[in-house]
Amino acid sequence: MFKALAGICLLHLTTIFFLFWATIDDAWWFTENLYTDLWGRWVMENNDNVWVYMDIPTSYRKDYLQAVQVFAVLSCLFAVFSLCVFIFQLFTLGKGKRFTISGIVQLISCFCIMVALSVYTDHFHRGEKNGWYGWSYIMAWFGWLLTLFTGIMYIILRKRVD
Repeated sequence: MFKALAGICLLHLTTIFFLFWATIDDAWWFTENLYTDLWGRWVMENNDNVWVYMDIPTSYRKDYLQAVQVFAVLSCLFAVFSLCVFIFQLFTLGKGKRFTISGIVQLISCFCIMVALSVYTDHFHRGEKNGWYGWSYIMAWFGWLLTLFTGIMYIILRKRVD
């Protein structure tokens, strides 16, 4: 049973790592001479291999950008909170009870990152043909998949021992 709990905690920590990495790192969109994330944009000037930080362009709607930022951060916070609730429930739940609260909080985290990714995908870089999504964007989708999996797993999981 200890190995199963350690595996569940490791899976949850991996999920948290993916969500934080995706939210903080600067690799959501690439082109040959710029890369961007949720917080700023870096542009290579004069082909000198010098990257210069710039604000997000004004062509991005602020309300959509702020929605993506808020939901990405909320996803990270709910994932951490879900792990804390899981550990708390591990010591307080009776035998045979389900980790429902942990699962619900984790599914809220899943919903938050899904909203952030959906808004980003739908409203940014639509007309840009020369770019591609970066590893942070891909890690956010992996984080979404893992939060969905762990949320469902927590709801199904029963406590076996006291």
